[in-house]
Amino acid sequence: MKGLHRARALIGITAAAAAFVAGCGDDSDYANNPRPPSPIVVSASINNGKVSVSPQEFGAGPVTLIVANETERAQEITLETDEIGGSSPGITQKTGPINPGDTASLKADLKEGKYRVAAGGDDIKAAALKVGAERPSAQNELLQP
Repeated sequence: MKGLHRARALIGITAAAAAFVAGCGDDSDYANNPRPPSPIVVSASINNGKVSVSPQEFGAGPVTLIVANETERAQEITLETDEIGGSSPGITQKTGPINPGDTASLKADLKEGKYRVAAGGDDIKAAALKVGAERPSAQNELLQP
């Protein structure tokens, strides 16, 4: 009987060890690519006949644009590339209508270049954004989304 228990225990230990070794596997095809930069928030407001943005210059990477409509009528915001004949295709992203006194946001992964933030009305002057070289990776930063 004792021999049978030992044999079963040995088989169990051997099976567990084999499963462990098989689980380790060859990770030579695993690429530990760096994370993108941490997202930043860019604030904008529509008032006094213009769109104001802060900051107006920052490095490339993920951005959340939060817009406050301080006018008396609903507005839409368009974030678009402002380069003629750029080296890569441009972007155009729009918010839905933003009611007076309300806010809206849009997210974009901006590359290096010039951008324009414009409101729907022709009487509202657009704001310019200058996006520089990519911000540093968030690879070793804790508690990132």
